[in-house]
Amino acid sequence: MTETIKLKSPIDGSIYAERPVATDQAVNAAVERARAAQAGWAETPIAERGKYLLAFLEALLAMNDEIVPELAWQMGRPTRYGGEKGGVEERTRYMVALAEKALAPYVPEDRPGFRRYLKKEPLGVVFVIAPWNYPYLTAVNSIVPALMAGNTVILKHAAQTLLVGERFAKAFEQAGLPKGVFQNIVLNHAQTEKLLGSGKIDHVNFTGSVAGGRAIEKAAAGTFMTLGLELGGKDPAYVLPDVKLEHAVANLVDGAFYNSGQCCCGIERVYVHEKVYDEFVEGFIAETKNYVVGNPLDQATTMGPMAQARFADFIREQKAEALRKGAAAHIGMKVDNDREGSPYLAPEVLTNVDHQMSVMREESFGPIVGIMKVRNDEEAIALMNDSPYGLTASIWTTDTDRAAAIGDRVETGTVFMNRCDYVDPGLVWTGVKETGKGGAMSVVGYENLTRPKSYHLRETI
Repeated sequence: MTETIKLKSPIDGSIYAERPVATDQAVNAAVERARAAQAGWAETPIAERGKYLLAFLEALLAMNDEIVPELAWQMGRPTRYGGEKGGVEERTRYMVALAEKALAPYVPEDRPGFRRYLKKEPLGVVFVIAPWNYPYLTAVNSIVPALMAGNTVILKHAAQTLLVGERFAKAFEQAGLPKGVFQNIVLNHAQTEKLLGSGKIDHVNFTGSVAGGRAIEKAAAGTFMTLGLELGGKDPAYVLPDVKLEHAVANLVDGAFYNSGQCCCGIERVYVHEKVYDEFVEGFIAETKNYVVGNPLDQATTMGPMAQARFADFIREQKAEALRKGAAAHIGMKVDNDREGSPYLAPEVLTNVDHQMSVMREESFGPIVGIMKVRNDEEAIALMNDSPYGLTASIWTTDTDRAAAIGDRVETGTVFMNRCDYVDPGLVWTGVKETGKGGAMSVVGYENLTRPKSYHLRETI
């Protein structure tokens, strides 16, 4: 009997899509096609590669009216937000435009009688394991620069967003990309681990859990492939006394609850200076109560269900534990189907929290946030660093120098001031501690998808 992957919709629990798992023979054939196509693709001029990638982008954008409701059915994001086309377009166009400069050879100081330079060679076959929470954006982060750098790509998308991989494949087909340069395959966990350990993959990019990252490192052990891992996060915000309060409240509420809190760099904990604490909390609670939780296909809905019921149940457990330990809950929103075993969940704001509570220490990845009062920068920095993760941290102040000085002391991959939950393609997207290794976007993203090759040519004898 053929094994299949079933996509259960969070909207109503129905099976929205089902696809057969690739046979081992099909997996091997896909890898062979990727390997065979890679040399020719690497010889294709960068400008020509860029034309294919921009044609792919146009094909993908043309599907957006179909993609938006499809995303709602797959992972629950409300259709009113229009999908991910804005970010997909920004990142794709930026990385395509950057490629010539980022991939240009480096020439050191002149040495008479020698020709010396360093080229950036493609790694070969890149395996992208993409997540469901931002299924287009996270995949584009790896796929576009990998292809622009001359690699071929095999994509395994998350089971929760199976159809996204098919959309990528269709867009690349419409763009006329040479056969074997990009392939989408459906794999189970055992096949994924086998492929990682086969020695036939040169680089893997994975976005997901810390446990998933450890499993990938273990599976790839001994192959010497390179890895890019974006894993867990518990991103903090620090609100200073001179903050533009209305702006901070609006943006931090959005940063905490957009996409039902299922954002890699979403705000999960907020530290507020005691001078503005009461006013900030009052505004934050009022803004949160404006959310409308419901069917994501309804234009009135501003927060859909979480992607799976077990994710919502984890948030319920975090909230219950915090309340047992003395936290105060402030929203109390009544939502249809908000019960154990359901993906529908109201947003929650907690105060009187501390770092003995899971909600302030362990990744929530859902619509819950804790707010703590702090006396000064020293206390805020210590609390922000009291985490096993480090993806982003945001600082809310009118003083840029103070924000930069605080940022210097925060253990994180990105420091924001007066914004959050955004990936700037001109800056590397990376993390520290258990958030992972490697980096996407910017010139650094290209460095992680190429290998240096030195040329030391003696011209005279």
